Amino acid sequence: MGLRQQVTSALKQAMKDKDSARLATLRLINAAIKDQDIARRTADGETDLSDDDIRAIMARMIKQRRESVRAYEEGGRLDLAERESREIEVITEFMPRQLRQDEVARAVDKAISETGASSIRDMGRIMGLLKERHAGQMDFGAIGPMVKDRLG
Repeated sequence: MGLRQQVTSALKQAMKDKDSARLATLRLINAAIKDQDIARRTADGETDLSDDDIRAIMARMIKQRRESVRAYEEGGRLDLAERESREIEVITEFMPRQLRQDEVARAVDKAISETGASSIRDMGRIMGLLKERHAGQMDFGAIGPMVKDRLG
């Protein structure tokens, strides 16, 4: 079953369960997917979002919510931070398993050795390779400093 069908199935189940918080988040996911469908619509009306495209949409949603959580916590709005955290949990259910810190370190080391990187100028190639192989499995904002440390 494709990712789009999983989201739709989960949405229907949330309706049956009358789980309003989960339902709202699933509707947000569906809306983001449909927005991307509309943006990609070709002349013949065909939209082909792959599971990877949908994962990228969800990764952006998670990133936005993490930033919101930080802002809400700094502003003392813990109720809103908690709501955003719950949304992150729902979205994360559809994402691949996140790599552990040791797995991330090994992936970075492997990418550096495979690209033959020797300076910070090679960082773009390393990050590109990591994004290609591990999309949705690691936080690339946190990976950047790790790559810089290894190259510096």
